[in-house]
Amino acid sequence: MTTEILIKIIELQENVEALQSRNAFQDDVIDQLNNELAVHQLEISDLRAQLKLIASRVQDNNPGQTQAQDVEPPPPHY
Repeated sequence: MTTEILIKIIELQENVEALQSRNAFQDDVIDQLNNELAVHQLEISDLRAQLKLIASRVQDNNPGQTQAQDVEPPPPHY
């Protein structure tokens, strides 16, 4: 083989190694993001459950009030 071909092969090997390294790093980042997403989904589920509980407690404390009654008219100076 000629020197030029050997140089090209070495460059290609270096490029492949760099791509493999980047790919491994990206796989790690994807795993971290996936784990964080799972945690956030659980937190969102918990918050939704808490919000439903709060809404039902508010409704229990104000059983006669509807949404239309919740809106107060603006003061006279408006």
